[in-house]
Amino acid sequence: MAVHSDTRFEANAASTDMFGKETTVMKQRLTRLAGAVAFGAALAVGAGAQAATPEYGGELRVVVGSDIPSYDGHIESTFGMIHPIRPFYSLLIRINPDNPSSPTDFVCDLCVGAVPEPTNDGKTYTFKIRKGVKFQDGQILTSADIKATFDKLFAPPEGIASNRKAYFAMIDRIETPDDETVVFQLKFPSGTFIPSIAMPFNFVYSKKDLETNGYTWHQTNINGTGPFRFAEHIQGSHVKGVKNPDYYHKGMPYLDGYTSIIAPKMSVRLQAIRGGQADIEFRGFPPKARDDLVKALGDKITVQESDWNCVLIVTPNHKMKPFDDPRVRRALSLAVDRYSGSEYLSKIAIVKTVGGVGFPGHPLASSPEYLEKNIAGYGRDIEANRAEAKRLLKEAGQENLKFTLHNRGVDQPYKVVGTWLIDQWKHVGLNVEQWVQPSTPFYATLRKQKDFQVSLDFNCQAVVNPIADISKFLPSGGANYAEFEDAELESIYKELLKTGDVKKQKELVQKYEKRVLDDLTSQFITLWWYKINPYRSYVNGWKIAPSHYLNQSLENIWIDKAEYKRQVGG
Repeated sequence: MAVHSDTRFEANAASTDMFGKETTVMKQRLTRLAGAVAFGAALAVGAGAQAATPEYGGELRVVVGSDIPSYDGHIESTFGMIHPIRPFYSLLIRINPDNPSSPTDFVCDLCVGAVPEPTNDGKTYTFKIRKGVKFQDGQILTSADIKATFDKLFAPPEGIASNRKAYFAMIDRIETPDDETVVFQLKFPSGTFIPSIAMPFNFVYSKKDLETNGYTWHQTNINGTGPFRFAEHIQGSHVKGVKNPDYYHKGMPYLDGYTSIIAPKMSVRLQAIRGGQADIEFRGFPPKARDDLVKALGDKITVQESDWNCVLIVTPNHKMKPFDDPRVRRALSLAVDRYSGSEYLSKIAIVKTVGGVGFPGHPLASSPEYLEKNIAGYGRDIEANRAEAKRLLKEAGQENLKFTLHNRGVDQPYKVVGTWLIDQWKHVGLNVEQWVQPSTPFYATLRKQKDFQVSLDFNCQAVVNPIADISKFLPSGGANYAEFEDAELESIYKELLKTGDVKKQKELVQKYEKRVLDDLTSQFITLWWYKINPYRSYVNGWKIAPSHYLNQSLENIWIDKAEYKRQVGG
C-alpha cells in the first residue's frame, strides 16, 4: 500500500436531455454495469510492463455516492454533480492540477499564458483567450462565451439562481474588446477575485446556448469544451464520458473514457473497489473503511489523505416557529458536545475537527482557544452548556420541544452526523425525528418548498478562500436556506470584502463569525471533515486536494496496464 498525506493548508450527441428518452432505458444494477465496464477496460489496458510515464487507453470507473440534482455547475454545490459532470467542462482559470493542495497556485485553462496580474490599482484584470477551442456541438469558443458565463454568475437575470453570486460582489462589469480578450472591471480591489474565478463550479457555457435555449437549459443538457465528451446518462445508474479528440491541452486526456457509477450506499462503493468492479471514489471513506480495504488488498491499494474544506452545518428555518426565536436556536447549539463528538465520530465517519466558520488552521480562522471563550457551544464544560440550553428552552416555553431534522440520504457523513445530533439533543429534553431524502428532493426542499423545520446543510468549498467561503452564512449570498435577513451581518461582510489589511480581515471575520454563531445563532457548525481516499494502485496521476471538488477534470489520470492486469485480469 502506498500512503500519501497532505494536511497543508456510443458516439455522443452534442447535448442530451437529462429527463428525456434515456430515462426509459431499464436501470442496470451496479454489478452488471461494473462488470461490463470492467470488461471494456480490461480490453483497453492489456498486458504491459510497469510504466514510469503516463500510458494512454483504458476506462476509469468511478463510484459516486449521490444522484445528480442537475447538470448546472452554476447552481449546484455537490460532489454528486461535480464528479460525473466536471470532465465535460472547462474553466477560465483553475488550481494547478499538478499542485492542487496549494490555495494560491492558479493556472490558465481557457486563457493563455500566466494568470494576469491586476492593473488600475488592482481593479482591472485582462485575460487573453485560447483560439480554436470547440464546444461539443462544434461551436468555437470566444471571449463572448466567457463574458456570458460570468454575467450569469455575478448578475443573473431575475428568477435565475447563482449559488456563488456573493463571491463576485466585487465585479462591476465585464468587457470583450475582441474575440480573444476578456476584461473584468472591479468596483474595488479584492484578494478573493482570482480564487473565486478559479472555482470548479464556474463551468464555461456557450453564449449561443444561453441566449437560444435559456438560462435553465444547462440544468438538463451538456455542451462543454472539457477533456471528455458526454456519451450517456442513465438516471440512477451511471454517466459515461469519452475522450475529446479536440481537447486543447495537447496530449491529454490519457484515458479513452470514464464511467461514473451512481451508488448511494457506501457498502456498495467499497465492495465495488474491493471486488475490482470500480477503481476509485473521489469523495472519501471513513477510517475503518480505509483500514478494511488495506487489510484486504495490501499493495493493490493506494491511500491519500488531507484536511478537508468542508463542514456540515445545522440550519434552522427562521420562518418556522419556534425557530424564529434565537433562544431556541442557541439552545440547539449549546446541547452539542463537539469535542467528544470529534473523538467518537472521527473513528467511524469522515468528520474530525472542531472549528468555526473558517477552514481550521487557516490564518483567518479562529483558534480553538478563541472559540472556547467567545462562541456559544464551544466551551468545554458540556454540563454547563446543557444547563444553559435547558434554561433558554424553558424561558422560550419550549422545554419539551419536538421537531424534525431534515437530512440528505447520503451515509457519510450526513446520516451518521444526523443520528449523532438527535442523540445530543435528547440530553436537553428535545424529541427529534429524522426526515431523510435522496439528494434531488433534499435540495428541492431547501431551495423551493422551504417547508423544513431544521435541516442539515453543508458548506463544502473548493479553493481555500475563507472570505468567499463564509458567504454561505450570508442571507443574500445565494446559498443560505435559513430564511432570515440581517443588515448587520451584510454590513460586516461588505466591509470585509473591501479590506486588504490581513489583521483587519481577521477581526472582521471573527466579528462576522460571532454574529452568525453566537449573537443570532442563525446557523451553527458541527464538525469539519477529513478526507481519506483509498483507490486501486493502477490508477495514477491524480493528486488529492483539501476539497473533493478540486482536480476532478480527470485529464491527468492514467492507468498502468501491467498493474491493472495483475490486479483485475484481462
